[in-house]
Amino acid sequence: MTETIENAARDDDRRLPRAARRRPRPRVHRAWIVAAVTFVTIIGGAAFNSLPGLLIDPLHTEFGWSRGEIGLAVSIDMALYGLTAPFAAALMDRFGIRRVVAVALTMVAAGAVASVWMTASWQLMIYWGLLVGLGTGSMAMAFAATVTNRWFVARRGLVTGVLTAAGASGQLVFLPLCAWIVEEHGWRPASVTVALAALVVVPFVCLLMRDHPADVGLAPYGGDFVSKPAPARGAARRTVRVLFDAARTGPFWLLAGTFAICGASTNGLIRTHFVPSAHDHGMPITAAASLLAVIGVFDVIGTIFSGWLTDRFDARRLLAVYYALRGISLLFLPMLMAPEVQPPMIFFIVFYGLDWVATVPPTLALCREQYGEDSAIVFGWVLASHQVGAAVVAFLGGVARDVFGSYDVVWYASGALCAMAALMSLVIRRARTAEAVPSG
Repeated sequence: MTETIENAARDDDRRLPRAARRRPRPRVHRAWIVAAVTFVTIIGGAAFNSLPGLLIDPLHTEFGWSRGEIGLAVSIDMALYGLTAPFAAALMDRFGIRRVVAVALTMVAAGAVASVWMTASWQLMIYWGLLVGLGTGSMAMAFAATVTNRWFVARRGLVTGVLTAAGASGQLVFLPLCAWIVEEHGWRPASVTVALAALVVVPFVCLLMRDHPADVGLAPYGGDFVSKPAPARGAARRTVRVLFDAARTGPFWLLAGTFAICGASTNGLIRTHFVPSAHDHGMPITAAASLLAVIGVFDVIGTIFSGWLTDRFDARRLLAVYYALRGISLLFLPMLMAPEVQPPMIFFIVFYGLDWVATVPPTLALCREQYGEDSAIVFGWVLASHQVGAAVVAFLGGVARDVFGSYDVVWYASGALCAMAALMSLVIRRARTAEAVPSG
């Protein structure tokens, strides 16, 4: 019996690549290095996301463009960000993570730099909307999902939370910096700054990122060795096929609907319109941007903690709690706006920050539970709905400000939508395979 086991072990070892048999086990698993590079990459790509809310008033003042026009450019960016994500996940399967991400960072930098010379609003649509939207969409949360699925078996919820928090970390770093640059030197140097931030990350991606654990002869963290699959051809066709397959299931529409409301109440609302709304009430731009950056601090904490909770509790119930709390906080926000930062506003910032993208780990966990190997692409489509929701509110928020002279109606409407998302989360059915496994 012992001899049989030893022979089987030797056979398994011979099936591993030669590099995997020779290479001593590293003290730090390479998956954590790849996760760290992914974290930095998302920060670099997200640098631009801190900019539009700061530039609405300067662009309105310099060019006379309405807030609705500027909001439309932001909405194009957000919509393309979402619609690109599922195709980017499939392209990473076809061409590799490194190539796709390096090209995406270059596109973000090109769009940000080109905007320095724009003179018409249609150019804003192309530079901010088209180039930056396609670039940032290729490094969206589907990128984090792809890295997590390939490199991790254990700690997936935690890693998802950390990588999701990277966008907030970029906000934390770049919002105060860009606000100061806009206040002291104008909006053009701020645009150049975010372009440089995207370009600086490219060498890290080229040198340290790897497409698959098998590239370095390793098993995923917490799992068994898996050979690298052949490049998947027909990326666009596969992406559309996965969409049609998922669209025939009820959970997809519930996940897409709740995530659309998530995008509407975060990127479309707070990230785009919080600074100009606070400025309407007499608050300096730098102070409002600093508050938005503080949201980023607590977003990091909340998202990582949400990942930890997702590994332990029912993701549907977590989503319901997150959306309900977010909706309540938005209903109170119009009463907190003032020329100076008061303690109730600080409480809102902390509370809202903890909830900002805490929805991502449980949403991704539900995609993984429902759709298995296609979960990264399905999540990409769910993320597309997130960004479409954000795009709609980014545009309508600007229109509402032009029409009503205030953002109050937008805050109240978003609070009501969050209540609806909480109810939708609770009716998502569990996958059959998950029902057989006791929670715990």
